[in-house]
Parts: sequence; C-alpha cells; structure tokens
Amino acid sequence: MDIAIPGNMVFFATIGVILIIIGIIFFMKMRFARKAEDLSIKYQGASGKSPLEGRTKYKEVDIFKKSGTMFNFGLVFALVMTILAFNWTSFEEEIDIPDDALELEEDIEIEPPRTAEPPPPPPPPPPPVIEEVPEEEIDEEDEPEFVDNLPDPEDDAPPPPPEVKKAPPPPPPPPPPPPEEEIFQVVEDMPRFPGCESEPKDQRQDCANKKLLQFIYKNIKYPPIAKENGIEGTVVIQFVVDKAGSITEPKIVKDVAGQCGQEALRVVKLMNNMGEKWIPGKQRGRPVKVRYTLPVKFRLE
Repeated sequence: MDIAIPGNMVFFATIGVILIIIGIIFFMKMRFARKAEDLSIKYQGASGKSPLEGRTKYKEVDIFKKSGTMFNFGLVFALVMTILAFNWTSFEEEIDIPDDALELEEDIEIEPPRTAEPPPPPPPPPPPVIEEVPEEEIDEEDEPEFVDNLPDPEDDAPPPPPEVKKAPPPPPPPPPPPPEEEIFQVVEDMPRFPGCESEPKDQRQDCANKKLLQFIYKNIKYPPIAKENGIEGTVVIQFVVDKAGSITEPKIVKDVAGQCGQEALRVVKLMNNMGEKWIPGKQRGRPVKVRYTLPVKFRLE
C-alpha cells in the first residue's frame, strides 16, 4: 500500500525527531551529572575488583545498563523510517490539457495589424464663377517719344564684373539604413520548447509540444471575471523566437472577453524567465527568426 506523504510533513517530522533525540541526550547527561556529585564522596578511594568493573566510575550511574534499551529504540526507529521511505509516493500535479490544444479552429480569423486610418480626402473645390467683364473705352495715347540710349564713347569703360566664388560641393548623402532581418513563418527546423534534446530526433517535436502545453496550462489562471460570466473561447498569441531562443514581440492576434487574452500573453512572457531557452528554428542549417502562432483554449469544467 502506497502512503502519500507531503514533502513538508516529512521535513518537519525529521526535524522533530532530531530535536527529541538531542533533548533526551541532554536530559540524561544532566541527571547523571547530579548523581555523580553525591557519589564522588561515597566512592572516594575505592577501586574495582577487575578492570571490567573499573570502567564505570560509579555503579549507580552506569550507562551501559541502558545500552540494550537504547539499541532497541534505535532499531525500531530505523525500521519505521525504512518502511516510510519505501512506501513514500510522490504524485505529479494533474494538468488539464485540451485534446486539440494546438489545433486552430477553421472559423478563427487572425486579425491583421491595425494601422492609423488615413485622413478623409479634402472637399472638392467650388465651381468657378464666370463674371462678365464690361467693355471699357480705351483712350488714345500719345505717340511715344524715342530717346537715343547708345553709350557715349567718351564715357569710361564699365568696371569688370566681380568674380563669382564657386559654392562648396554638397555633402554626400547618408548611407541607406540596413535592411530589416527577415522573419520566417515556416522553416526546415521549426523552433522547439526546451527539455527534449535527449529524445530521438523524430520524437523531439512531439515531446516539445507536450512540454509546451504543460507549461502553458500549469501556469495559466482562469480570469475571475471570465469565470463569473461563463466566458469560453480560444485566444491566439503570436511571438517571435529569435536566433538565441528568446521570446520577442509577443502580441494578441485574437482575443475573447474577460481578460483571457491578457492572461495568455502573461504566461507566454513567462517563458523568458525559464532556466532554458527555446531551441531556435533553422533554415539551411543556420538559426533564423521564426514567428510562432500559439492557440490557448479557455474552457470551463
């Protein structure tokens, strides 16, 4: 029969037994010390008949007389601890994981990223107004008088034009910004949740998916407002697994009411606090950034 004993109970029980043993030792030591003070006068100058009798200074406080009792006590204690150790069973915490946890439903439409709406076009200009121009009488002008504007040869020659300084050449244009690194959707080796590298290569992906679901549904907490209102549904989270295996750019692409999306996003961000990082995705043998889509299902019992 297996006996399930919590770990904290075993710890406190062991500490209690150790304290009891230490207390018994100090109690017996103090008791024998008090008797020794009175018996030192009674046996002053006495000697044992044999070396075996002389091993105890005073017969009344001979500790060897209780050796059998202490041996039996230790034997019973060791036997009880052995039985408890062999029958101590630790049970793993049961995690409720939906059967289709990683399957996206057909009717789930991932919302495209929202951008700022363009401003409305300006109103069309008003139609032109044609006004009738009245005829005006043109007065006759006097004939123009022609004046000779040729330069006088006796005048001094005009000064030479000033020298025009050439402007410095413009500075070279700035270099173009570096191209953004491509984020893949599907690669030859998809990123994996850590903890399955000891498994055969053909079983690593299934093992990683299982451990990912255990991590998600172990840490997720059903929002109280969603539970009170009976809200169920599937939240879709997208994030990028970079070349180092870190989780970046997590975002909600499909949400249900009741703060379920915020809870799923919180659990996804917790993956950066694990001891191990994700195994990054690889394309042609080199690590690359991969966008990962993760559905999180909220279902009430």
